[in-house]
Amino acid sequence: MARPPAPPLHLSKKERTALEGIAASISLPHRAVREAKGLLMAGDGVANSSIAEALGVSRSTVLQWRSHFESDGVEWVGEVHEGRGRKPVITQEQIDQMISDTLHTTPPDATHWSNRTMADHCGLSRTTVQREWQARGIKPHLLKSFKVSNDPDFEDKLIDIVGLYMNPPDGAIVLSFDEKSQIQALDRTQQSLPMKQGRPGTITHDYKRHGTTTLFAALNVLTGELIGRCFSRHRHEEFLAFLRLINREVPRGKEIHIILDNSTFTSRRRALRG
Repeated sequence: MARPPAPPLHLSKKERTALEGIAASISLPHRAVREAKGLLMAGDGVANSSIAEALGVSRSTVLQWRSHFESDGVEWVGEVHEGRGRKPVITQEQIDQMISDTLHTTPPDATHWSNRTMADHCGLSRTTVQREWQARGIKPHLLKSFKVSNDPDFEDKLIDIVGLYMNPPDGAIVLSFDEKSQIQALDRTQQSLPMKQGRPGTITHDYKRHGTTTLFAALNVLTGELIGRCFSRHRHEEFLAFLRLINREVPRGKEIHIILDNSTFTSRRRALRG
């Protein structure tokens, strides 16, 4: 005996418009788009079995769509209802506890955790531990050393430099100076293309190497403006030439404060221009 056809799904104009928007979306999950299409077909009186065949689902799924729509409305189209779907094996509490133990504890017989020892400690797999560490940029095996200055005037110098950044004198210009040496001086009309599978790296026909160059740059910490110049050599003569360039670029009557790091020169120097 043939199954009697189900009556068309009643859709208001507002509901149909909302379902049409979901069905036409290219950003929503596929399950939401598919369910919206099925509900629109049901609203047009298409048989449940025909909807199932057209959308590649079972007839019982179509019946569930209709039931959920009638009880929950458009807002729940595409949502996984309680009691369905794969249950998470690992809880967020387990992940949070593992991360906390990684950051705040050490194993009893080692200086730091490895993914193996942490997996044994928290009951998770090594793959899970490694994935969660990588997602948060945690690398227990790496250490970086630091050294506190033994300069008796270190604190005063620190306050002086930080104060100059945070609260410069009225009408003064504060420049943060740095330099980069051994830069390849390349002459080309466009960037070279990297090597990829099936193709070697490429360079333009007019590609030329001109040795190396040194860049001197001074950043205005207030405005973000940059004063820079490249030099063929890296000596005190080039540094003095760059200071003269700064002196020409800065408007007259401005007091200039230049902050230098210790890797280039020994201390912060100030040039006062009248």
